[in-house]
Amino acid sequence: MFDTFFGLPLHPFIVHATEVIVPAAAVLVLLTAFWPKARRWAGYLPVALALVALVLVPVSTESGEKLEHRVGESDLIEQHAELADGLLPWVVGLVVVAGLLLAVTLYEKRSARAQAVAGEASAPAVRRVPRWVAVVLIVLALVAAGGTVVQAVLIGHSGATAVWQEDMGGAVSPGDDR
Repeated sequence: MFDTFFGLPLHPFIVHATEVIVPAAAVLVLLTAFWPKARRWAGYLPVALALVALVLVPVSTESGEKLEHRVGESDLIEQHAELADGLLPWVVGLVVVAGLLLAVTLYEKRSARAQAVAGEASAPAVRRVPRWVAVVLIVLALVAAGGTVVQAVLIGHSGATAVWQEDMGGAVSPGDDR
């Protein structure tokens, strides 16, 4: 199913989407963890983007396995595949943190609405979660986003190395138009 598209290997198409969406989700989760105004603005977007990443990672892995069977195994491809297997747990963590941040946002909005209905004009517009909750969420976001981005970069680099070193016979020369 995840083998080819119009005769071309599907893996390069999918991994490029993955390598854009995964870091974008990580950056957005970090931004919303550190900046409450961004969290209120973003709403469901961090969770949605993280869920798209969660779908793309196994699809990328599956299409990569199909491509590996087509081109044959090598040490570089095997290293790339092993690194790729480590991304899913990081993205799951990212989804969890994004969900927790959304829960905080919804709590804050609900509290603000309740204050407005009760006519508490002197109360702050938005009731914040306790500081320790915000700090825990920031730490979780740093770990999940940092681990996700580092793993994605390592995977992308190993994949590019596998493609270009094997394509170029182990050496890349400037101006080579192959």
